[in-house]
Amino acid sequence: MATAYQQAQREGQDVVRTAILDTATHLLVTEGPGALTVRRIAGEAGCSTKVIYTLFGGKDGLVEALWLEGFARFERRLRAAPKNARGERRLHAAPEDEHGKRDEHGKRIAVDGPLSEPPADPLAELRAGLDAYRDYALAEPDYYRVMFQGAVPGFSPGPEAVAAARRSFELLVHAVRACLEHGLLRGGTAREIADLLWMAVHGAVSLEITGFFAAPEAARRYRALYAAVLAPFLLPPDLPDDEPGGEFRELPYEESVERTAS
Repeated sequence: MATAYQQAQREGQDVVRTAILDTATHLLVTEGPGALTVRRIAGEAGCSTKVIYTLFGGKDGLVEALWLEGFARFERRLRAAPKNARGERRLHAAPEDEHGKRDEHGKRIAVDGPLSEPPADPLAELRAGLDAYRDYALAEPDYYRVMFQGAVPGFSPGPEAVAAARRSFELLVHAVRACLEHGLLRGGTAREIADLLWMAVHGAVSLEITGFFAAPEAARRYRALYAAVLAPFLLPPDLPDDEPGGEFRELPYEESVERTAS
């Protein structure tokens, strides 16, 4: 049977690099930092130690690469979430939509021209991003532990790695800011609300990947948690923030949670 290195070698250097990083991350999480030696990683991956030194410069470079790889995958998933949310809204457009008419059986009728983009829904896209956070943690628990749970004691990320982490967090800040600018949230800054959301979702997924909650139960509670965090910042749908002479009506907690999680 071909080793992970031999299989990756057939597909190119980028795949070789990824195979080694995946092997190192799994060793780190399952056996601890003591297993993270160049010789051990090379043995598990099925490559020579020279390959690791050539690609990463040694153990320190490899640990930095683990951090960067984890955040690169994380960022890709977060960036895809709003696009996926928009795509789902487009597919669920009204049957009589100009670019999405359907026949009597509900089948879409082909028309000339591209489908129009659905109107912006920043709150739905924020929810999609928060769901993507959990999806990433469940799909890449080993990398998540390296990134957020101090799996490598004493590791201090360099400037490039720190920038990668900040870039991911700024995506959350940007999503919250869009909700504020569209008048969907109020009562806090984008960074303050993003901080609260991050604290909540990180705690939830950390417990889940450790095995404290089963998936169906965890998914429901995860969404209820971030809905509860957003609830105090939600605007009532029937009273614009800037309505002259309008008196702000606090949205009931149950109603705000239902609106946010729906």
